Amino acid sequence: MAITLLSETLINQIAAGEVIERPASAAKELIENALDAGATRIEIATAGGGKTLLRVVDNGCGMGPDDLALAVRRHCTSKLGGGLFDIRTLGFRGEALPSIGSVARLTIASRPADSDHGAEIAVHGGVVQGVRPTPANHGTVVEVRDLFFATPARLKFMKTERAEASAISEVVRRMAIAFPGVRFLLSGPDRTTLEFPATGDDRLARIAQVLGRDFRDNAIEIDAERDEVRLTGFAGVPTFNRGNSLQQYVFVNGRPVQDKLIFSALRGAYAETIPQGRYPVAVLSITIDPALVDVNVHPAKSDVRFRDPGLVRGLIVGAIRQALAAEGDRSSTLGARGLMNAFRPEGAGGAGSGFAAGARPSTGAYGGQTGYGEPPSAPWAAERSPYRPLEMAGRGFAEAAQAAFGSFAPSARMTPEPLSSEPMAPEVVAPEHPLGAARAQLHENYIVAQTGDGLVIVDQHAAHERLVYENLRKGLSTKALPAQALLIPDIVDLAEDDCDRLMLHAEELSRLGLTIERFGPGAVAVRETPAMLGEIDAAGLIRQLADELAEWDTANGLAGRLEALAATMACHGSVRSGRRLRPEEMNALLRQMEATPGSGQCNHGRPTYIEIKLADIERLFGRS
Repeated sequence: MAITLLSETLINQIAAGEVIERPASAAKELIENALDAGATRIEIATAGGGKTLLRVVDNGCGMGPDDLALAVRRHCTSKLGGGLFDIRTLGFRGEALPSIGSVARLTIASRPADSDHGAEIAVHGGVVQGVRPTPANHGTVVEVRDLFFATPARLKFMKTERAEASAISEVVRRMAIAFPGVRFLLSGPDRTTLEFPATGDDRLARIAQVLGRDFRDNAIEIDAERDEVRLTGFAGVPTFNRGNSLQQYVFVNGRPVQDKLIFSALRGAYAETIPQGRYPVAVLSITIDPALVDVNVHPAKSDVRFRDPGLVRGLIVGAIRQALAAEGDRSSTLGARGLMNAFRPEGAGGAGSGFAAGARPSTGAYGGQTGYGEPPSAPWAAERSPYRPLEMAGRGFAEAAQAAFGSFAPSARMTPEPLSSEPMAPEVVAPEHPLGAARAQLHENYIVAQTGDGLVIVDQHAAHERLVYENLRKGLSTKALPAQALLIPDIVDLAEDDCDRLMLHAEELSRLGLTIERFGPGAVAVRETPAMLGEIDAAGLIRQLADELAEWDTANGLAGRLEALAATMACHGSVRSGRRLRPEEMNALLRQMEATPGSGQCNHGRPTYIEIKLADIERLFGRS
């Protein structure tokens, strides 16, 4: 079979199969072009999930007629002045516009700031129409209609309109976080809009627009630098977690990426602080010399390769753990908010209304319904009022109560309960401590402490479990763990590459009590195993570590198993629920929590305490 040269249209369609996977891919490329053009306002309109219509309008620098003619040709770009080793823009290949034009009906209208008129060019299914003048505002309008009409087979693989529209929304959210100084507006066919006003240099305000106010209340600022690699952003406290990783946003030199090395480091930074199946919420930005990172490894530019991946991983893990330790015992505000919502009556118009949802209004002395703020059916009259303070002043308590409350009056024989004969604990602890002074113990499990501006409820078992675990984990990290020698070494057959990776981490594993040696080209010999783990399947452990090294280039599996064992030991060795504590014991527990990093959540990721502000309590009683 003779070799032939493919047509330009077919070449573009093949490239579109890599670059434009779905409408969200086209939206990402067009938004990146607008940002590279210096736009401060970007408007995106969609219909049919982006398959029928995708329009991106920006106020960037714009293009003249000559630039428009080149923009729809492959490998034409203005963004590679520094070559592939100094990429400082989001786009650089010059493939997006011609790829979109080869599979859709593409129209581009643009006008530079120094021009009196605009120009327009259209590409329908790979066929380029000539540039023609057109009225246009300063900036560029890119309109994509009937995406994949030229390749109908691709339409069969598209998801529902709702799913495709959701994917476009996620692209806009990521870009909005990366560029807080740009206003984004996304509109759909149902006339709903997603708007992110520009916040300038206040990046946390933009993040709060995307992730919600809860993240702002539970975020820890990250700012660390190591060997000219800087990490900034915000990470949520461990108890502020989610059931998936969709709220983990990572940027490298302003570029949104989906890099497994970074997400692995993020998972490692929160190890043993978040329960299995839960994910932290974080927004991280890495600033690095473009020569030290390769962004040209994936057609969608979502993956990157670092020249020193160990440095980047170590920076992320160390910075987040240090920030979590600096925050000490901080817990999520969601627990207190949930508690306040539980106190509020359902369906009430506001706090302190005192009516539950579905409650039937009662018939009062006015002859009409009362409650819910409804006006009485008759004007107020003293003789019909159930409350007569002047009459109560001259009566005994029982008679006055009977007149005022009818059958609900308290018994006339009521007498105050005698005070306890046990002496009260001396007031030796001031409530100015972060967790306050212990005042009571409820149900032999919950400590109630008074702070300077509210109160704290502590789960004594969960709190002490965390304290014991931190002491055990500190022992694991400060000294080599005892090892148990095997009478007969266990020989594990592996691929030669797996053996090479394991031996690179042999010293690290030895500190954890696992001693291995090379046993020929395709096997390793296990000489010692961690004594803490007792009798284990050494071959299974080695294979698990080999798989982890191949996937993540880290050997955290053994350390994770040891820390999991320490967590189990802490659970069984901590203060049990149902044990009565003396006031000095409760205060000692509070002081240890204040001094222990990460004590705001137990080993399973649940909160150890809930704080309620006095202002919230007063609102419940209608005092504010």
